Amino acid sequence: MKNAFKIALLAAGIFAVSQSNVLAQEKKPVGKEIGDAAKDVGNATAKGAKEVGQATATGAKAVGKKTSELAGKGAAAVVDKKYDGKGGPNNEIVYIDSKSRYYYVNKSGKRVYITEAQMTVRP
Repeated sequence: MKNAFKIALLAAGIFAVSQSNVLAQEKKPVGKEIGDAAKDVGNATAKGAKEVGQATATGAKAVGKKTSELAGKGAAAVVDKKYDGKGGPNNEIVYIDSKSRYYYVNKSGKRVYITEAQMTVRP
């Protein structure tokens, strides 16, 4: 009888210890794990979209500047006279407007007015 009592007591002790171990483990709800994963994916997507947006903006600015430059040069070539034999400070084409002022079109498509002393000789 003593042995049966000892075995029953030992079994009850082992059972109690194993149950307390199971209750002590922290369990995350499945929804929380999915929410964390979704948040990580959302952050990665936002970062990627931001990088693509910045690259697109940079490219659009470059295209806009080139378009402006070509439009400015085209308009100057049609409306004003070219000054042959002389160039701008960086050897740009120099135009003469209706008020006899000298200018060249810069890379942004803007007119930059210059004096005759600022002109260079073009080959």
